[in-house]
Amino acid sequence: MSQSSNAGSEQSAVTSAIDAFRRGDPVCVHDAADREGETDLIYPAAAVTPSAVSRLRNDAGGLICVALGHDVAERFGLPFLQDVLDHPVADDHDLSYDERSSFSLPVNHRDTDTGITDNDRALTIRELAAAATAPEETDFESTFRSPGHVNVLRGAPNRLADRRGHTELGLALAQAAERSPAVVVCEMLDDDTGEALAPADAATYAEAHGIPFVEGRQLIERFV
Repeated sequence: MSQSSNAGSEQSAVTSAIDAFRRGDPVCVHDAADREGETDLIYPAAAVTPSAVSRLRNDAGGLICVALGHDVAERFGLPFLQDVLDHPVADDHDLSYDERSSFSLPVNHRDTDTGITDNDRALTIRELAAAATAPEETDFESTFRSPGHVNVLRGAPNRLADRRGHTELGLALAQAAERSPAVVVCEMLDDDTGEALAPADAATYAEAHGIPFVEGRQLIERFV
């Protein structure tokens, strides 16, 4: 394949991912071999249904999280979890792939029961997306409670210009697709090896299910 053809194919992959997000469909995103080396199944949070949560549990298998844009997290006063944990385990959060974790508080919507069912988690996720769309109209404390079963992640202030994790990759897709700054990310795991699903296997899954597969590098080149 010529260099120009390869560039066109990569741009097509990014365009397909943006179009899918605009429709409310999922995308598979591999961050980088020298970062986490993981592929996440990513949805725009507003489009998540109980069946989507079931797919995330069964087909991906990692931790189901909602990444919120930095300004939204600031508006809601959501801290980095590491900053508020009063325990020695939080003193030295040494990561091999980044300077700090994006984790904030785990929450449930107040209309949920246990919070862990597909129905409950889908409700919490969609309500987080609604809150992110109109943060000035949301009383976060009366709408959500913590601890809960949906992990919230805080996006970096300048998204991919600051940090290049799945949190920021997903939020960049949401912005390009003109969706709420709230995305669901979940790592794809390998049932046989117990490790992250290999990118080639994630791409095969994506193709079989009509889901765009895109490399983090391609998104970074498009958006930064």
